[in-house]
Amino acid sequence: MKTQKIRSLLLILLLIVILITGGVFLGIFLSKNIIKPKTITETKIEVVDEETVVTRVVEKANNSVVTVAISKDVLNNSLDIFRQMFGVYEGKVESTNVERDIGTGFIISEDGLIVTNKHVVSDLGAKYKVVIGKDETVEVVNIYRDPVNDLAIIKVNKSGLKPVEMGDSGKLKVGQTVIAIGTALGEFRSTVTKGVISGLGRGITAGGVGLGMEKLEDVIQVDAAINSGNSGGPLFDSSGKVVGVNVAVSQGGQNIGFALPINLVKQSVDNFKITGEFDRPYLGVSYQVISQQAALLNEVPTGAYIQSVIDGSPAQKGGLKIGDIITEIDGKKIIEMKETSIAGIVNQKKIGDTLKIIYFRDKTETEVEVKLEKKN
Repeated sequence: MKTQKIRSLLLILLLIVILITGGVFLGIFLSKNIIKPKTITETKIEVVDEETVVTRVVEKANNSVVTVAISKDVLNNSLDIFRQMFGVYEGKVESTNVERDIGTGFIISEDGLIVTNKHVVSDLGAKYKVVIGKDETVEVVNIYRDPVNDLAIIKVNKSGLKPVEMGDSGKLKVGQTVIAIGTALGEFRSTVTKGVISGLGRGITAGGVGLGMEKLEDVIQVDAAINSGNSGGPLFDSSGKVVGVNVAVSQGGQNIGFALPINLVKQSVDNFKITGEFDRPYLGVSYQVISQQAALLNEVPTGAYIQSVIDGSPAQKGGLKIGDIITEIDGKKIIEMKETSIAGIVNQKKIGDTLKIIYFRDKTETEVEVKLEKKN
């Protein structure tokens, strides 16, 4: 009996030793081969507030935005009224050279190409300069004016410039934050204003003293403050890419400004770099898009109501007349507030391309082919 008890105790002790030894070896095995310590990686999340977005855009873009200045000889108005009225002049009439800031531009190439508005550099008898950075003044050696759009490229003899980064205006959305930089009122350089896109695909008639009137299509409407002197300046998105060129401000509204879409500019610039000039096609009509409501009331189709036709233009040669309603171009319907506008379609074409146009006249739709030409 005793022997049996001793054997049982020994067996129990042996089992305990085996379990303890096995557990130790199992722990060592698992620690080396299966269970590995976790590596804790710290991820830093940067919270960027609205103010930081704006300051970053300004810091990134400031060296790429320039002030456009004019230099012109102006006759002194010192003669008395009698001599002015009757043209009695004694001696030589003196003139004074006047220099002042008149607009804004932005650098698009390292070798000195700068974009601005055509109306900023419209005076053919004046000389122009640009102010780069805080106070570096450089003479303008050449100006290339777009005959179709309110755009111009000015050339300065300077290299190593910092060009802007261009965005995609085709992806813009109403409500998106935008930032304008320019020489406000022709006096305050590097003025920054911020707002949102308040409308897309607008059509406006812009003009000024001595400039005449010009119809602008597919412009961007913004509520960022744009003043005289901001013309030709860049409109940035929140990532610091240029999405538009500030072009006009509504005189009758508060904080309603307009900018040309950058995709239009890119097409013109690409063409300019190839040909050395603005060879852009044009159709030769001004028009008003008919809304669906107006179309229903007047029992006409939606489309573009032709308000005027330029003499000798491709439109006139194709038989289009005032009062016609263009409903379709190359299979694309002309619809209010859509990207398929006449200007948008024509700007994607080249000189010599043919457009298939369907227009409505006298309750009948007619299709014609119009060959696009260069505007002289």
